[in-house]
Amino acid sequence: MITTTVMARRKKSEHYVNNKEFLAALIAYKEIVEIAAIRGEPKPRITNYLGECFLKIATHLSFKPNFVNYMFKDDMICDGIENCVQYIGNFDPNKSSNPFAYFTQIIHYAFLRRIQKEKRQLEIKNKILEKTGFDEVFTDDNTIDGGNYSDYNSIKDGVHSKIRY
Repeated sequence: MITTTVMARRKKSEHYVNNKEFLAALIAYKEIVEIAAIRGEPKPRITNYLGECFLKIATHLSFKPNFVNYMFKDDMICDGIENCVQYIGNFDPNKSSNPFAYFTQIIHYAFLRRIQKEKRQLEIKNKILEKTGFDEVFTDDNTIDGGNYSDYNSIKDGVHSKIRY
């Protein structure tokens, strides 16, 4: 009796961005841009597919452990997409057939720039608070200048009303 073993084929892994389709879409877009330049027309918008690819790459990159816990993650993603759109013309399919890696690097550095920008803003905010004497503003009993926030009196149309928070 002859036994044949059938090797189970490994299922092809599905990536969130297909690199071959992404490359083909970029080449087609570059051709459209060249045609528009020859005709003297303005640079055309990127296709929805390219925009979706940029969004997917940026979103998935934002889940990496070194980017996951930032409060301004949406700003990071937007910066990454903006830089991809800005530098889409710099991708040369003759030099590289891996646009996924190219744009991932662009998004990665956009994330790092956003983190540095937010750190600078936080430092500025902290310096301003130090110079204004925030110890005098914030006290332990949740009051400012003797007024309690939970019993704040507001005057609306000449009528006093208590607002509870």
